[in-house]
Amino acid sequence: MKKTLEKHVESHSKRLAKKAGKASKHGLKILAAGDIHGDKQLAEALAERAVKEGVDLVILTGDLTFAEQSTEGILGPFVKKGLKVLFIPGNHETIATADFLAEVYGPNARNIHGYALIYKNIGIVGCGGANVGPNMLSEQEIFETLKQGFYSLKKYNLDKIVMITHVHPAYSKMEKLTTIFPGSKAVTKALKLFKPDLLLCSHVHEAEGLEEVIEKTRVINVGKHGKIIEL
Repeated sequence: MKKTLEKHVESHSKRLAKKAGKASKHGLKILAAGDIHGDKQLAEALAERAVKEGVDLVILTGDLTFAEQSTEGILGPFVKKGLKVLFIPGNHETIATADFLAEVYGPNARNIHGYALIYKNIGIVGCGGANVGPNMLSEQEIFETLKQGFYSLKKYNLDKIVMITHVHPAYSKMEKLTTIFPGSKAVTKALKLFKPDLLLCSHVHEAEGLEEVIEKTRVINVGKHGKIIEL
């Protein structure tokens, strides 16, 4: 799996580098959102905001659908506006569904679950799914997915690394806002070991917009209304 990830990093970095010249020369500007749950009007509004703000990337942190329903019209608004979208599945859709959406809307929409890539010298590591629900991943699966992503970036001299997950970290403030969804110990372990600069997640609707610092990592629950982040 490590070799596959490294090849993915190499190939996608070259493709993204060609686009980077058209983006801002100063850092990376992201619109990140999660938990859209099939809301087409919300997707349209987020796409409009991304264009207005002049972002380099749109990152969607999972739960694009509601129980795998309403897949139509969620990624389309972004792609039609020429935006580059990176996304992961949540606990409401399978990895296979995310792969299907990437195939339909690609190449400007990519499922980055289990992958790492580089954009404007910033590494991005993705792991979708959650530790609860019908499409549950074990804590070991979550950690191993993240670990392979971080390992594939080790040889690059990057300015920053961003970790993208659906589930929030265990022992976080976000976890205290829900009695239903436990935080992921695997995500917390990855934060401690790999020390990314930024973690973007969602999953806990009540924690939308909440920011905290865990092991020197800035952690943001981006929520359905989205967050503009500049790196």
